[in-house]
Amino acid sequence: MNIKKIIPLVLRIAAALILLQILYFKFTAHPESVALFTKLGVEPWGRIGTGVFELIAGILLLLPPTVFAGALTGIGLMSGAIFSHLTIIGVDSAGDGGQLFILAIIVWICCAVLLWIYRAQGQKMYQSIAANK
Repeated sequence: MNIKKIIPLVLRIAAALILLQILYFKFTAHPESVALFTKLGVEPWGRIGTGVFELIAGILLLLPPTVFAGALTGIGLMSGAIFSHLTIIGVDSAGDGGQLFILAIIVWICCAVLLWIYRAQGQKMYQSIAANK
């Protein structure tokens, strides 16, 4: 396997693993997750809704034909997470030393690079949508 195939695969797996790993905390109503979404004023529907979209993004990132859609979903979710950390939650959420914030940035960067790498897949997706109108 050459480097042009390894880098996208590593980015896809890294972003998907982070997205899928944090689902446990959202779907089990972990106290830190509940506190975070309470601070945002969207508990419980915001926590569960975000978790559902993170699950979808993680799965889409792992399936080769849907990487672009997964990366687009992931970058949207993480943009919201980063914005929330910077404006409401704070970088250091519940004494985690900024870990959630850093994970959001890592996923955002992975998804941004994947959007660029899979831009041809995105163009085909948009052409397909436009053709069906």
